This record gives sequence, structure tokens and C-alpha cells, in this order.
Amino acid sequence: MLTHGLTVDGQPTLEHIDFAVLDSFRFPDGDGFPASYRAFIRHAGWARSFGLWLIYPPVHPGFADGWQGRAGYLTANLHSAYREGHSEEFDWMVEPDGDWSLPASLHVFGLSENGDALLWDTASRGTDGEFPVWESRSLNSLHRLGDSLSEALPSIRDRALSLFGPRTYDIEPLPPIPL
Repeated sequence: MLTHGLTVDGQPTLEHIDFAVLDSFRFPDGDGFPASYRAFIRHAGWARSFGLWLIYPPVHPGFADGWQGRAGYLTANLHSAYREGHSEEFDWMVEPDGDWSLPASLHVFGLSENGDALLWDTASRGTDGEFPVWESRSLNSLHRLGDSLSEALPSIRDRALSLFGPRTYDIEPLPPIPL
């Protein structure tokens, strides 16, 4: 997995991550978080990745920016925006790689600081237990990034590199924020 090649600036922030939820959460299909995501969270913790991306881990009650709260809120907003776009026939919202059957099964698990979202297609789990990873740029397009987070990370890293230039680390640990 790519996570072993990702460099962390210091120690990852792990103290507020709920590892019991990371290992026990189940999606409607009965399976848990993809292995690539679990490995990423264990390696990176709560952090800014590639100078831009926030990947939401499950957190203990009383902390912000977690899978249970923030990612769920962002997913609800994504579904609302795409329902409205579909009713308005804004077909460009699902281009270049998606179609209107896709948005209902997408779940936000990461967000860039410029408003782009990383999404799992939770209706299309592979035989390896991974979800395909998509990106919605400003909630106005759908780009397929790969069959797993591990497969998507190189393109996410490359795009960030084109924006910010070389960095001395991939992962910048962030402090846990109590609610």
C-alpha cells in the first residue's frame, strides 16, 4: 500500500481517533471501511495531506472533523446539490466520468481546503473490499481517481505537487479540535 511511502512531518495525531469505530463500523453492505483507508488513518492520523486534503477519521465523541459528523454533513450537502443539479438538468455536474445514477451512492470521506471532495462509491465495493474513489471538484464534476484510496493517492499527490511544488513531507499532523 502507498501509505508506507507517505512521509509524516513528526508524529501523527492519533489520540482522538476512535480505532474501535475504525475497525467496527459497517456500511449498508455489511462490510467495514476499506483496508486502504484504515491503513491511511493509522499511518497519517488527523492531518493535512499533500498541503491540501483533509481525510476524515472516526473520532471520539466531543471532537470535530470526524467521519461521524463532518463527513456525514458534507455527504448530505453533496446529495442535495446533485439532486438539485439533476432536476435542473445540469449534466456537466456528473462529467467527465460519472452519470446521474452515481451521486446517490457517493459518500464524502475527504475534503480539500479549496472545496473539492473525495468520495467513495459505496454501492460498488470491489471483491478486495475497496470502494472506488471519486473526486467532485467544487461539487460540479465527477472524476474517477481509482479503485481504492491507495490507487487514488498518487494522482492526488501529483495534482497537489503541480499546485504547490515539492514538499519535504506528505502528511502534516493537525491538532485535535474539541467541540
